[in-house]
This record gives sequence, structure tokens and C-alpha cells, in this order.
Amino acid sequence: MHRNELTPLIAAGLGVATLLVAASTHRPARSTPLFQSGELVRDGLVRTGGLHASDVSWHGGSTTARTGEHVTVFVSDSYVNGVNDVQQWADFVAGLIHGSELGLLTAYIATPAEVASLCYGDDILGCYQANMLVAIGDPVDGVSPQEVVRHEYGHHVAANRVNAPWPAIDWGTKRWASQANICSRATDGGVFPGDEGLRYTLNPGEAFAETYRVLNDVRGFGAAIDWTLVDPSFLPNADALQAVEQDVRQPWTGPTASVVHGRFKRGGNAWTMSLPLPLDGSLSVDLSFPSGTRDDIAMYGKAGTRVLARGAASGASSEKLTFVVCGERSVRLRVTSRGGPGPFELHIARP
Repeated sequence: MHRNELTPLIAAGLGVATLLVAASTHRPARSTPLFQSGELVRDGLVRTGGLHASDVSWHGGSTTARTGEHVTVFVSDSYVNGVNDVQQWADFVAGLIHGSELGLLTAYIATPAEVASLCYGDDILGCYQANMLVAIGDPVDGVSPQEVVRHEYGHHVAANRVNAPWPAIDWGTKRWASQANICSRATDGGVFPGDEGLRYTLNPGEAFAETYRVLNDVRGFGAAIDWTLVDPSFLPNADALQAVEQDVRQPWTGPTASVVHGRFKRGGNAWTMSLPLPLDGSLSVDLSFPSGTRDDIAMYGKAGTRVLARGAASGASSEKLTFVVCGERSVRLRVTSRGGPGPFELHIARP
């Protein structure tokens, strides 16, 4: 089987599974992957069964990588020590582009047969759930274990990032998803966040993990982009790679707050401003005005003709406007006075 036939099996799937693997009785107890019922990013189909408690034993643990960082890695005892050692994998994982999420990871490197059982499916090369990564330790049909780990670590990055109001593990991280227009494409029915079935190749969660893999290939080795796992429409350009790298190194943590002061002069009853929106997500604008007056706020498209949202009274001297930014990169805010001249204030929280 050629690589382009096998790569769709690297790290797909979103399902429900329960998996318990423990160290064999002839070795001291070690940490093991325990996949609770919930979301498991994996390949293949959910099946009953899996490894029994005595089927896999591990060596490894918290290891100091050459970067000085601690990485928790376990390698199956099926591998002969020195052939596939813990230090090698700790150094490799620490060498990936990463942030503080590295310290949350526990990686398990196992034989292809063990991975297939651990991840619940034949021909599976890796899976991820809740800060646990499982991957093959030797090549399968031309697919290197390093490529599998890079992809799965992309899921780990997404799982530890915020992309409110959407889950980053399904939609991708904030800047990448905005740059790739995931929200507007999902609204139009062109991509399918979280779909690990027939529309897997159009799942932006998998596209993000692949883009992260490519980022490491390009930044680390100057390698050409290999893009066979997901739809070509996700093929990253330089801007997409930069967005992913920024999301890794400088994670988006929440809305940006700003305050704008305005004043109506005598004879004027409308005030407008342009508001850039580089990122998709939740936008809120709180308008406050003096008691005894009445101002209104509305948001228009970039051209200033299409109404996107209107404020609603939130108090005797305030209105609140909320909107989910979905592809709009610039809008216009318009405040209208119904109470004559006077000051007003806008508290803006944008993604």
C-alpha cells in the first residue's frame, strides 16, 4: 500500500470509546493510556474489545529533553531498548513547535499492532484524547512515526487552545480558522467541523492538525508540502502557516477590549466608525449615554448599507449589541441620538 493510500488513516475519527491498558504483572505499575468515554481523535471505526490489562507494558516516564524541558513519554516494552528509546522520543517531541501545552502531554509509542488495539481500529497509526497521544514507533507502508506524532501533536495543540464560541479541536485554532474562513465555509455547507465519517477530508479539525504537521516539516527541514490527507481546499499558504505558528507560540486567550468616547454636537444625530475584525468569534458592544437621553447602536456591513445587528436596551441609559463574526473583516458601527447633543461611550469586546 502506497503512502497516499494510507495517510487518510493517520489520525482521523471522533467517537466514543473506553480503553484501559495497564502494565504487565511482572513489572512495576506505570502510567498507561486510559481513554474514558468521550471524544477520541483516532483512525478507523469504534469497535468493542481492545487490549487486556496484561497485553502491554511500558518503560519511560518524565524525561528531560535536550531542550531542558520535561516530556512524559512511554515506549512499549515490545521494542528493544536502544532501538526505540524514550530519550529519542522526548527530544523529538520537545523539538516540535510548541507552547506550554508540552508539559501536559503524555505520549505512548507502541508497535503498529498495539496502536491498532489501543486506538480501537485496524490500520490505525495514531490517536489522541485528553492530553494523551498514541503513535506507532516504526514505519508502516512508508508512513514514518515522526509524521504521525507531528499530526497527533497538532490535535494536542488545538485541544489546549481557545476558539470561542467554537471548540478548537473541531474547528482549528483562532487565527488559523479565521484565516481559513472556517466559519463562513461551515455556514455555506462547505466544511464539516467534527465530522470523522464520510466528510472526514472536509473536517477543519483534521486540516488544522495537518497544517501543524506541515509547519514543522517546512520550518524544521525546509521540506516540500505533502498534502494527501485532507481536501486540497485546506492547502496552507505562508499566511496559514504563520497563523498556526502564532496560535502555538502566542495563543489567543479571549476578546480584546477597547473603549471609544463620542459626542453628539447640536444639530447632529448620527455618528459612525469603522471597526476592523481580523478574527472570527463573539463580538459585543455596550453603549452608554447620559440619563434622560436615548441613543441607539447598530452594526452595518463594510459598505454601510446592510444591517448586521442592532442593539437592545440593557438599562435605562445603555444598549448592548452582540454578534458572531463569521467572515466579516470590517464593519461599521453607527450610533444614533434621539435625545439631542451629549456624550456617549462604547465598550467594545472583539475576538
